[in-house]
Amino acid sequence: MTRRRFHAPPDAFNFTEQTVTLSSDEARHLRDVLRLKAGDEVYVFDGRGREFRCAVSTSKRDTAELRIEAEVEPAKPESQLQLNLCVALLKGEKFDLVVQKATELGVRKITPLITRYADIHLRDESDATKRVARWQRIALEAAKQSGRAFVPEISSPVRFEAALDVDRLGVMFSERDGEALEHLTTQSASSSITALIGSEGGWSDDEIESARARNFHVITLGGRILRAETAAITVTALLEHLFGDLK
Repeated sequence: MTRRRFHAPPDAFNFTEQTVTLSSDEARHLRDVLRLKAGDEVYVFDGRGREFRCAVSTSKRDTAELRIEAEVEPAKPESQLQLNLCVALLKGEKFDLVVQKATELGVRKITPLITRYADIHLRDESDATKRVARWQRIALEAAKQSGRAFVPEISSPVRFEAALDVDRLGVMFSERDGEALEHLTTQSASSSITALIGSEGGWSDDEIESARARNFHVITLGGRILRAETAAITVTALLEHLFGDLK
């Protein structure tokens, strides 16, 4: 039987009492959508990689308390690849799509980038906060759907230069001035990668040179120009195939 899975943050678990309390949204889904009752079996993951088999104890309008019965292996294993996908800000629901699909594919972190040719410009800090909260909700639902017990971190948007400050393998994907992906696989083997994806307008010459100066590999994918959201999803799948568990 398919697991009936819920999410609760680590601080919602009380291991002294062997209980976990669901948020109002999760509790309403348990009671009003799935119509679960006391004694029914459910699974709860903490978003940090741990999952538990539980039984419903009490269910009220805006809360539910569950009894922890045992820690179990997550429904799906995590990839060994620690992939930070850095994507230029995109219009409309394109970034939503990237968050959803990259989470399903196994990404560990998503960093929105403020680049020279980014498709949108944030109005203020409040605008950024609202967008990140939305993306976090999308990542949570995608993790739940795909069986992951780990929810990727969605960082606040950062300027391009900040994404270059890494101590891991860095890869910039560009529609021009790059080498084939096969060169990367013959030169490098890494379990920790930062990948940069530009906007529909691509990268400026200065951004490409700055990445090279910080030892990023500049990679070009084939002869076709991909939309930014297509490129981000494709890159995630390719890197998970080459360095992760998508075989």
